[in-house]
Amino acid sequence: MNHYETVFILNPVLSEDQIKETVKKYEDILVSKGAKMISKENWGLKKLAYAIQHKKSGFYHLFEYTVDGEALNNLEIEFRRDERIMRYLTVSLDKHAIAWAEKRRNRNKKTA
Repeated sequence: MNHYETVFILNPVLSEDQIKETVKKYEDILVSKGAKMISKENWGLKKLAYAIQHKKSGFYHLFEYTVDGEALNNLEIEFRRDERIMRYLTVSLDKHAIAWAEKRRNRNKKTA
């Protein structure tokens, strides 16, 4: 089981219900492939550095999880097919990144 982080940007014209439904869909895809969800973060509506699909903002979400690498193929295929997803990025975390992610989670708990 490898440790991964996926950040994806949702279209800013989506309603709150559509955003929750989309996030749930991708969480379910990961869990169905045997992923153990460590953290989910909603970063909210953020301004983009450059326009994507003529949009200047998007809803950012982050998943941190452990799963076999083969499960990522299904996730990324679904990201490509879904017009609600503007961009996505999945990275494998090494021991230093895992430690940093844990610090970020703890810091976010204290401020929340």
